[in-house]
Order: sequence, then C-alpha cells, then structure tokens
Amino acid sequence: MASSFSSFTASFFADLESGLSLDISRMGLPEGYVVTQRSRIERALSEMQQLEAGAIANKDEGRMVGHYWLRSPERAPTTLIRDEIQSTLAAIKQFAASVRSGEVTAANGSRFTRTHVIGIGGSALGPQFVADSLASPADVMKISFFDNTDPDGIDNVLQNPDFRLEETLVLVVSKSGGTKETRNGELIMKQVMASAGIQWASHFVAVTGVGSELDKRAEKEGWLARFPMWDWVGGRTSELSAVGLLPAALQGIEIDELLAGAAHIDSLCRNNTAEKNPALLLALSWLWVGNERGEKDMVILPYKDRLQLLSRYLQQLIMESLGKEFDRDGKQVNQGIAVYGNKGSTDQHAYVQQLRDGLSNFFVTFVEVLENGSNRRVAGSTLPLISDIQVEDGVTAGDYLFGFLYGTREALSQQNRPSLVITIPRVNPFSVGMLIALFERAVGFYATFINVNAYHQPGVEAGKKAAEKILSIQKALEVALNAERGEVALSIPEICRRADMVGQEEMVFQILRRWAANGRGQLTVPNKPAEAIFTWSAA
Repeated sequence: MASSFSSFTASFFADLESGLSLDISRMGLPEGYVVTQRSRIERALSEMQQLEAGAIANKDEGRMVGHYWLRSPERAPTTLIRDEIQSTLAAIKQFAASVRSGEVTAANGSRFTRTHVIGIGGSALGPQFVADSLASPADVMKISFFDNTDPDGIDNVLQNPDFRLEETLVLVVSKSGGTKETRNGELIMKQVMASAGIQWASHFVAVTGVGSELDKRAEKEGWLARFPMWDWVGGRTSELSAVGLLPAALQGIEIDELLAGAAHIDSLCRNNTAEKNPALLLALSWLWVGNERGEKDMVILPYKDRLQLLSRYLQQLIMESLGKEFDRDGKQVNQGIAVYGNKGSTDQHAYVQQLRDGLSNFFVTFVEVLENGSNRRVAGSTLPLISDIQVEDGVTAGDYLFGFLYGTREALSQQNRPSLVITIPRVNPFSVGMLIALFERAVGFYATFINVNAYHQPGVEAGKKAAEKILSIQKALEVALNAERGEVALSIPEICRRADMVGQEEMVFQILRRWAANGRGQLTVPNKPAEAIFTWSAA
C-alpha cells in the first residue's frame, strides 16, 4: 500500500495557518473516489449546515445539537443561547481566577490547591484528556477524578499523600443529576469530608442542567457555585462547555485557545470542497476502508506521551455516536467503528506485531507532533532542555520517536495495512482544540454517510435499565434472606424458591459470591454453582 510521491501529494491536506495536516495516501482510496461520493458529501454538508442553524438533529429526544456554538456563539440560532454561552464562559473565567488567586476559599479559609472532578463518560473522558495533555509543573491547581463507582479506585485517589481534603474543590458533573456512578462519588466525598470535620458544601460546585436533581440539591445545600449544562450539548461533545472548560480553567489552561482551535477547524470544515475539508477526508477514508460497514477497527496511535488518553476520549465519541442497531429509517444495520489504541512508540513493543502480521481487520490513525518538546522550563530549574540532548551523534530522543512512527507506518504498508497520519505542530491548547473539533466533525459527516443518528445512545440507556433491575434483585434478595432466623445454610435453588426468584439462579449466585467476598456470609462451591451452599446469619 506504499504510495508514490504524486499520489501522496494528491492525498495530502495541509492548513498553513494552523500547521494541521492530514495524509490519507495509504488508506487505499481509488482514484476518483471522492467524485463518486459527491451526492453523499452534499447531503452531509447540508445536514451539518442545518444542524448548526438550529435544526432538531436529535429527533429521538426532540433536541437541537449545538456543541459547535460553544466556540462560535455568534452562530447560535437565538440570542438567548448566544448570551447563555457567553455569560457562562465569562463566569467560568471569573470563578477560576478567583479560586486560583485565593480570593475564593473554603469555609475554614483554606486555599484550594486541587480540583477534583466527579463524573463519568463524557463528564470525565474529555476533561481527563485535556488535563493530561496540557498539564504543566507550573499548574496552580492539581487535578484528579472519580470516574467510576469502584470503591477501590476511589480509595486509591483519596489515599494519595498529596490529596488534602481541606484544600480540595469538588466539581460534580452530571446533566440530569441522576447518574448513579456520579451520585455515588458525590455521596462518598461528602461523607469523607464530613468525617474529617470539613464543611463540605463550601467545597462543592455543580455542573448540571438547570432545574435538575443535582441543581436543586446544590442550591438547597448551599454549594459554592453552579454552572449550567444545556440539553443541546451531549455528554460526549461537552468538553468545550462548562464540563471541560471549568476544570481546565482552574488548572490554568488557556481555555480561549482551546475554543479558538476548535473554531478554526469548524471554519475549515465548512468548506464545500472535500479535498479542502479535513473532516470530510477523514470520514470518507473511514467509509472506504471499512466497506461502508465499519469492518475495520480504528487503532489510534499518537506518537506523543501527552496524547496517550486520546484513544480513550475517541472511543466514546466515535463508538457511542456511530454504534447503532438501526439507521434513521428504522432499518436494522448494526453499524459502528471499534476504536482502541495507546501511544507510540510504546506499542512497537505491544500490539504492532499483530497489526503487521496478524488479522487485517483495522486501520491505524497515527498522530504526529512535529516539535520534540515544549521547551518550557520550570522557574528555578537547572535541568537542560531534554529535546536538545543527543542520544547518538546528531540524533535526539525525538528523532527516534519520529523514526519509529514512520518506520512503523512503512512496515504496515509493506503488508498492505491501511493507515493515515494527522500532524499537528505542537501540543498546546489550540492544537488540542483542533483535534477535538476535527473528530467531532468527522463523526457527524460519517453518520450522515451511513444514515445513523449520531446524537442518541439507546444502548447506553438499556445498560442503565438492566443495572437497575439487577440492583432491585439484590435488594429483594437481602429482604428475603433477612426474613430467615439464625444461621442458615441453603443451596442457590432453595434460596431462589424461598425468595420467589426461580429463574434468577445465575444472578443470585453472582450476587451471593460477591457478598461472600466482602464478608457478608460464606459461599462454598464444591464443584459447580448448582452445588453451592450459602451460609449467613439473618439480621
């Protein structure tokens, strides 16, 4: 799949103003392919234009889809939305500046030195990606996350010697306020702070929908501040709303530059000529290489440590948006693109072996950063600039990274394994904003190409409902077991008969096994689950 210089030139997009470039020459697109997709391209551009103008793009929920307005408020369809975006951005900047300067403190006068975000999915993945990619030793505030309902993970964060509860500002992020994982983290943090004698309300900030459960709770309990989430911004596209901008501003990141980078890409991607529109080129590449069915996985390989969380962020953006059972006409299509990845050159030593010699069921998205390093010095540091240190005569560590990227791409091409390269000049707020917007736009275009709704997530809702059902079984089981007397030892089928749960034996076994592991009874499994005996003392 090696390309000639002429085909490389024909498939190369470059934006001189920002330094962004895109090379799709090794994705195998046949000559003239873009022309054959002209009607699809026109439809995708038209739908995107309507979306930006305020059309109901999420028809399942009767909602507009307006994350593009966040970086260009002047394009919002109403003055009310425009004013809300602008006033919220101003409030974020003012609040973050007051916290970082020490003007805003906790009730006991402690200065906040840490921002702790409690959220899940889009309320955590974007903020984590931006925080990790743009972190600096000079950051005024450290940042940490509860992004799950795992007690061990929560405890691991809290037990960090650098985690000082009295200096921690807690951001609780949930549009509805009813997300269970986020609620659990909020309740745990409240109890932990209360046990330490901290007036936790003066440490808590809500980022949520106006009038939500969380919004009402924050107002009633006297939280430090509240910032809005809007129903026209989905979780996976919320990074450039208060969800991501507030923690970034508290960390010290130039959020205006994040927004400017995204707005710049938005402007490029309104171009009606596909060859001059990088998001259209990306989406067309995905369409061709996956045979219009997502038949090849997307492997994200950024050759820069700062971008190691990019693949996790893109997993939700792409898979939740495109992974759909039915298209917009109700036809069963089972569409989507699977996404995974880590970073280069780490994966030279992990799964590149399979990428080159194993199943040809993927394409690689290389992300290249031209500058070796940030060339930033911490005040008072006497360390040399690492990017200047030669590891061999005339060769730096960055030169090796460059060599590994293009060497890996060449090795894959020799085996006809498709790949593309996205290049940015450096990792800074502007370029990170560009990457976010580029993939958002490409996802929107691709969804139109395959005729799916990119802005709903019925599968996620189904999982939440199934979890609620399991928890209801657990609660009913606990009531039934406590109705017994003294110490009891019964088989799983007998427990199900007594608890009126015949047909739920497998789930009851799973619940009891977990209870036993956490000291709530004893489960003996001689050979098979059907022979298991659960022993407990009724309450």
